[in-house]
Amino acid sequence: MFVTKKHLSRRTVLRGLGVSLSLPLLDAMIPAATALANTAAAPKPRLGFFYFPHGAVMEKWTPSKAGRDFELSPILEPLAPFRDYLTIVSNLGNKPAESRAVHALVPATWLSCVHPREGLEPYMAPTIDQIAAEHIGQETPWPSLETATAQGHGVGSACERGYGCSYSGTLSFRNATTPLPVESNPRQLFLRLFGQGDTPAERRFVMRQTASLLDMISGEIASLERRLGPQDRSTLADYLDSVREIERRIQNNASGNLAKLDLPEVPGATSEDFDEHLRLMFDIIALAYQGDLTRIQSFMIAPEVSEQTYNHIGVPDAFHAISHHAEDPDKKERLSLIQRYHTEVFADFVAKLAAMPDGDGSMLDHSILLFGSNMSNSNRHNQFPLPTAVLGHGCGKIRGGQHIYFEERTPLANLHLTLLQRVGIPIDRVGDSTGTIEEI
Repeated sequence: MFVTKKHLSRRTVLRGLGVSLSLPLLDAMIPAATALANTAAAPKPRLGFFYFPHGAVMEKWTPSKAGRDFELSPILEPLAPFRDYLTIVSNLGNKPAESRAVHALVPATWLSCVHPREGLEPYMAPTIDQIAAEHIGQETPWPSLETATAQGHGVGSACERGYGCSYSGTLSFRNATTPLPVESNPRQLFLRLFGQGDTPAERRFVMRQTASLLDMISGEIASLERRLGPQDRSTLADYLDSVREIERRIQNNASGNLAKLDLPEVPGATSEDFDEHLRLMFDIIALAYQGDLTRIQSFMIAPEVSEQTYNHIGVPDAFHAISHHAEDPDKKERLSLIQRYHTEVFADFVAKLAAMPDGDGSMLDHSILLFGSNMSNSNRHNQFPLPTAVLGHGCGKIRGGQHIYFEERTPLANLHLTLLQRVGIPIDRVGDSTGTIEEI
């Protein structure tokens, strides 16, 4: 540990012309001869909610054995390197999400477990990410971040005449009447987090002057490095390399030939290069955790009724269309390949958190990540049993390494209540919860 009489504040920010850059947790933020747990730099729990639409092929999701001696199913197999961090919870259902307006309601009801009041004006309940943001997110620049790969509003039957579009395009409600918009543009998300100017005109001016926020704070970076020990310099260098690499990828996306054309929106498409888009969003989410820009994030991997195709993994079918597989084995196999691919990209994100130092452990040690869907069999549009997995140890509050299988249907809200309590939120009920899941 780098010992100094003057330690850095955990809230240290490097500032330049129109930009600011938060820092990862460094040894220099811990006062000399002081236990980490007794400082403001003590690791804080991170919560993440990662949603995929159209359910799962459940026989390819659910392990055949319960307990710790379980074998990973084909869809979950990419998470094998993180088995000790993995908790699979089977036989959960979300009865309040059941409705004729399935695609219109399943995203927002996933984290609320409350059935909305019918009507074109939104009225439901706060979602658990926003409950967490109110209690443990207020110390960060962004109490919560809501992201997606596509906006999701107004996409075919994702809106419903009795409920409108308020519940289909977001996972998050701040309160009963306030759905939160999602950010699906990687460039806009990057600028939101790191900022370049106070107005659109100022941001355009700054972007003309330089292509990199790191260039704008190079002097502050050099000054800080002179004050750090070898281990902190290495941690800082890795963090800055991640920022630089994401900048490079964003700039490459913006500088392609097609980016110079005024193209109409392609119906149903979520991105020109969906794989790069998805991975870039995950990388920015990881960066936001590392810089302590936020501790609460929600992310829609794809929108409801997505017509995204997956040619890059050999599945040319549109996602929503093939989700109505009519129990055809070939279609189910192709659908499960899409679902496994989503898990693979998520697993790459988990690997980044596992390799990311955070105080006395890794970012994954201090995180709780919920990965799942609010639909089971996509052909039946049902809400039981839901594909549900939890990753991370939550600062020692989550055991991991087990498959919990309930003999009877258990409310999804019980899991939500458990996760909130494990990060220290004083709450005794979520949606239709009936208790907590002690096995977690």
